[in-house]
Amino acid sequence: MSIRPVISSTGLHTPTESISNAELVESFNAYVAAHNAEHAAAIAAGERPALEPSSVEFIEKASGIKARHVVDKAGVLDPAVMRPRNLERPNEELAILAEIGVTASRDALARAGRDPGDVDAVLCACSNLQRPYPAVAVEIQDALGIEGFGFDMNVACSSATFGIQTAADYIRAGNARSVLVVSPEITSGHLNWRDRDSHFIFGDVATAVLVEAADMAPASHWDILGTKLKTVFSNNIRNNFGFLNRTDPEHRDDPDKLFIQEGRKVFKEVVPMVAAMILAEMERLNLPQGSMRRIWLHQANTNMNRLIAQRVYGHEASEDESPTVLDTYANTSSAGSVIAFHKHSDDLSAGDNGLICSFGAGYSAGCVFVRKVG
Repeated sequence: MSIRPVISSTGLHTPTESISNAELVESFNAYVAAHNAEHAAAIAAGERPALEPSSVEFIEKASGIKARHVVDKAGVLDPAVMRPRNLERPNEELAILAEIGVTASRDALARAGRDPGDVDAVLCACSNLQRPYPAVAVEIQDALGIEGFGFDMNVACSSATFGIQTAADYIRAGNARSVLVVSPEITSGHLNWRDRDSHFIFGDVATAVLVEAADMAPASHWDILGTKLKTVFSNNIRNNFGFLNRTDPEHRDDPDKLFIQEGRKVFKEVVPMVAAMILAEMERLNLPQGSMRRIWLHQANTNMNRLIAQRVYGHEASEDESPTVLDTYANTSSAGSVIAFHKHSDDLSAGDNGLICSFGAGYSAGCVFVRKVG
């Protein structure tokens, strides 16, 4: 007989610094002006195109984003730098990715009334890991004082939901009873802040999800009704950073070593894929279209979420049915749907059904259907 997995709690770490669209546009446009002035002769000769400035109106219309939290505001906004600085630390110090993961994990443990000694495993599930090894998950495990095991996993923006299913499978199989799924996302490190089409997309954050056996969970928790994962290969969202690939330390000559995407293709291909996946899994779980009290979608783009939610509900979803944190957090990769769940789930009643859903590069998509208990 398999053990029933549940979500006992979630945790969140939000960086203190935030960048508004107005601040971001001012910095970007200063870079554009300097670039165009430096290359004025080549631009006039038709040898290279002039860069276009950005605007607050363009950003909000394209994405719905109004601000984003970052770990180094000064570095990002400096037109001569435009990237986070001083994130690497001596090996003897806790790495910054582990540090923010630990903070989110402690929040989740406190909310569940759980001691680190009760946890069996740590999965670090995020888009851009700080190093190949030792695993960041093992560093988080050590910092928290957890016995057992840990490992890193990366499925881009779907990492958290893939991690939740992995944790649930460990519990069903009896290989663990309490698993932390930690998603530290310093997305500002892989964003090309000099690219007009994407310089506004990402923000930094860390989340944690505590997945446990039902018989040890707190009275108020979330039953995991079912999970579904899907991947389809695509180059439309890609990041070629890696130790086998040449990388310019300044990130100026190798834009493909940072985040790149074909946004319109992603929109056109991912929305129907994710909506069909959700509806098929709802049918398999005997969850009628009107049975979803709330859905917490990946926070990438307001228009994508609106269309997916509309197909799930069969009508234009309200903010209550499909809440967003995109306006203040921006796209936080795999952490986005977990932030939405963390901030917009306490008001639900026992018996209410919900869906945590993420989607992104790969393509990858993950669904976690839950029901409130207690």
